[in-house]
Amino acid sequence: MLDSKGFDLWADGYDKSVRLSEEENTYPFAGYKRVLGSIYNTIRSGEGTRVLDVGFGTGILAKRLYDEGYSITGIDFSERMIAAAREKMPEARLIRHDFSQGLPDSLKDRTFDFIVCTYAIHHLEDRQKIAFIAELTERLTAAGKLLVGDVAFSTAAELEQCRAQSGDDWDEEESYPVAEKLKPFFPRLEFERISFCSGVLMFGKGSPA
Repeated sequence: MLDSKGFDLWADGYDKSVRLSEEENTYPFAGYKRVLGSIYNTIRSGEGTRVLDVGFGTGILAKRLYDEGYSITGIDFSERMIAAAREKMPEARLIRHDFSQGLPDSLKDRTFDFIVCTYAIHHLEDRQKIAFIAELTERLTAAGKLLVGDVAFSTAAELEQCRAQSGDDWDEEESYPVAEKLKPFFPRLEFERISFCSGVLMFGKGSPA
């Protein structure tokens, strides 16, 4: 897994790296734009304007929402990613923080209409994912939604198939979300498959079993 310095070095080429993988329909970013589009459409069709973006990177999704008047709060642990996003969203509240430690204290009493986490939660091990998702859903308003877009799978069998197809390109250090593994902890979890290696998981407030 990249540390914050690794992400700082990757920041300038991140959008290009994503685009190349998506255009070639290869792991890990096949379906990337459609993942963001699905999350964007869910937010636009919902109610409320307060959005928390966890691990926002260069702020591609957050910027579009910001331009449409949404109130954006974001956390990321790369200073250069934050700097790139701040240029696009000068009025957003952007916080440098490692979300593997949970939410920063400054956000623990705030609620949001939508919380999004795109291509970031795979940096957490399964037990950390469960705890963090539970923490995030507690920060939702009554009708709020947590939307997680990532390299993600409905079943463990689908993950293994993608691993086999990807060969040496597969990143063994990442822990990708699998809906069937999370469902026992979050019974109302909904999963939308986007591509052979991507999907959107949606959680509501009070999802934990």
